Amino acid sequence: MDHGDESLGAPGPGPDRGPGDPGDDLELGGDPLIDADAGPTADGAVEPAAEIGPAAEAEPIAAKEPAAGIEPTAGAEDRAAAADLAAEVEPGTLATEDTLAEPAAPAAGTEPVADDAATAAEPAAPAEPDAPAVAGPESTTSTAPPDDADPVAAAEPAAPSAPRPTIAQLVAQRLHEAGARVAFTVPSDGVLPLLGALSDGGIRVVATRHPAAASVMAAATAQLTGRPQVVVVGRTPGAAGAAVGIHVARQDSVPLVAVVGDVRREHRGRGAVGESDLANGIGALASWSVELERPGDAGRVLGEAMRQLASGRPGPILLAIPEDLLAMRLSQDPPPVSAATVPTTDRDAVKRAVKALAASHRGVILAGGGVLRARASKRLVALADELGVPIIAAWRRADVVPADHPAYVGVTGPGSPRVVRRRLEEADVVLVLGARLDEATTNGYRLPTPAQTFIQVGLEPRVAARGLRAPDITITADISRFLDLVAADLRGKVLDAANREQRLAARDADRTAWLAATEPVTLAADAPGVHAAHVSATLQAALPATTIVALDTGAAVGAVAATYRFPRPGTALATTSDALGYAIPAAIAASIVHPDRPTVAVCGDGGFAASMAELETAVREGARPIIIVLDDRAFGAIRAHQDRVGQPRLASELGPIDAAAVGEACGALAFRVTDDAAFEPALREALAARRPAVIWCALEPQAAEPTAAPHAEASSEPE
Repeated sequence: MDHGDESLGAPGPGPDRGPGDPGDDLELGGDPLIDADAGPTADGAVEPAAEIGPAAEAEPIAAKEPAAGIEPTAGAEDRAAAADLAAEVEPGTLATEDTLAEPAAPAAGTEPVADDAATAAEPAAPAEPDAPAVAGPESTTSTAPPDDADPVAAAEPAAPSAPRPTIAQLVAQRLHEAGARVAFTVPSDGVLPLLGALSDGGIRVVATRHPAAASVMAAATAQLTGRPQVVVVGRTPGAAGAAVGIHVARQDSVPLVAVVGDVRREHRGRGAVGESDLANGIGALASWSVELERPGDAGRVLGEAMRQLASGRPGPILLAIPEDLLAMRLSQDPPPVSAATVPTTDRDAVKRAVKALAASHRGVILAGGGVLRARASKRLVALADELGVPIIAAWRRADVVPADHPAYVGVTGPGSPRVVRRRLEEADVVLVLGARLDEATTNGYRLPTPAQTFIQVGLEPRVAARGLRAPDITITADISRFLDLVAADLRGKVLDAANREQRLAARDADRTAWLAATEPVTLAADAPGVHAAHVSATLQAALPATTIVALDTGAAVGAVAATYRFPRPGTALATTSDALGYAIPAAIAASIVHPDRPTVAVCGDGGFAASMAELETAVREGARPIIIVLDDRAFGAIRAHQDRVGQPRLASELGPIDAAAVGEACGALAFRVTDDAAFEPALREALAARRPAVIWCALEPQAAEPTAAPHAEASSEPE
């Protein structure tokens, strides 16, 4: 499937920078930019961020036992938090040493998975010159020597060369080279060879209860690690479920690989079970998709898939592989994976962008997920401080920089206070960094306004289409690369001191207004039920700074999100696709990736019901998310919209679910909370227990009726 601008190459997340590296220690002075053309004269003066992609000459992957479930160790959470606080590690690092084991070194003569029982006992014969591109199961014909053979030679045969990998093993190898360490699946008979190859190749295989949850877990893991992760499902029903996570990955710009075991080739067109055109159907949701048609194309197709995965704006790819191809063995070495194409950065455009922002009176930076992918939060706040401009986070990216930094003045989109929307509307220059200007972020496409100078930096900037204006200055670049070039260009420059001081004073006023607008409302002690503002304030006070918080959709969750201030970059998981049921699988994935960090999911009763079966997955896999269920017995956001526009409450009212009982049935610790006073003790007990937990909160008095049973006693010791 052609995906247009997605073919543009770009580097992946850049490496962490130390205090002395470009972008972390800007040397700026005070007047508008003087000597704007000074600085590095060659584009190579600043190295681009390191690419993420498969190695060109990787060794075969040795078989190994699947990784066991990871049990947290006592005190590890405190040590991890202290280390994070000391090092200020930015997001995007895959913690392979502690959580996701690397494969063992390849053993000499390791035998890949055999095609059948007969071939498992004998080495594969060398391919003949006229052999097909991929051989089927090896022949079991006798290889006894002729009567006149040399008896010494017959007694000491040459060691057979190791057979080439199967297509399943090649898929596993390419994915591991690209950085995949976890594959989430609802197993199907058509993908069993691939699951085995993934496990043998050092990729942890996690079974889930539903393909939608599996795909969301893969997308969340990719967002946290900055590396592609995998969902494996079978045929159209599995792919249809996984479509949720594929769409999440596309909207959130995270690298995801969806591998679908398709109908056997000889059964196509006959109405086989689960048959459809996967590449052009569900694959249309992805950035790039392909159906492997011929076995001889496997090496080339997988190479192109990996190149697409590492090129341009990150996103999902879909590989549909017929069941009969997975166990076939390659008869020739696959071609190496070609490197992704890196776009050339327009240095003149970079200089014009910085000059416009430095000369502005009400300039603002609108920052999105591209900053997190580039691990550039420190460099961004350094730039904002030197220029004296505020930072507003794009919708669902509230963690783009620490919320306690003076430059941070809020989040745009639904739930954003009026002061933030007004600040964006009043800006004379808007620098958009790594953010998609989607419906929510632009407040219904009302931003940027015609009067604003609009600058966009990213791997897929907007073009003029469908009535939307193109940026005044467009820079196609990884955010890390852009900020490094800006830092290099600004060294030795002098800013207008009076203009900068004016911007700083205005920024302080903007922050004061945002803090006042998002302060959780204090309610009377006797107010019935549990209130979202109290939940938010308690989370802020009780959670360690390293806690990862996953947010679902809905009115109650939105009320928490509007007032919770993320203290660290990369500690929020929320999707711009607005998928119901996102938070629980995302939190489970976060706990698998970072087992020594607290993980919290905040969802409504609708979101909980959509993914509650995955609590069993969390228990089985040793993950320990804390699930907070804000129960108002409704699709709250829809009900509020119905009330706002004068529509009847059709289909938005829901019945009760005993969420605590569901948690207990799945093996989790459970709490029933019916007033604000009981929430903090429940949260602190759940944090101390170090096991999966469900905290059900009745938002209205009547919501307490289905769970009026006394609180079930449970051990606080880890299981």
